[in-house]
Amino acid sequence: MDDVGRTTVLAGEAVMNLLLPFWQVVIGAFVLLAVIASIGRLARRGPSRMTTALLVTAGAIACLAVIGVLFQG
Repeated sequence: MDDVGRTTVLAGEAVMNLLLPFWQVVIGAFVLLAVIASIGRLARRGPSRMTTALLVTAGAIACLAVIGVLFQG
């Protein structure tokens, strides 16, 4: 009986490991759409706002990269 429970858990982990890259692609696509929309909006506002936005964006990317490295297991 114990083997059946263990097999189910292993099968569940295998399915999640197959789905994980798919969800990363979906999340990445939504992030890309948001970035494209924000770039269009900032471009209409003018160059001074674009400079500030680029600095803020660069800082956010650097912070996310550091957080990703720290929590990478």
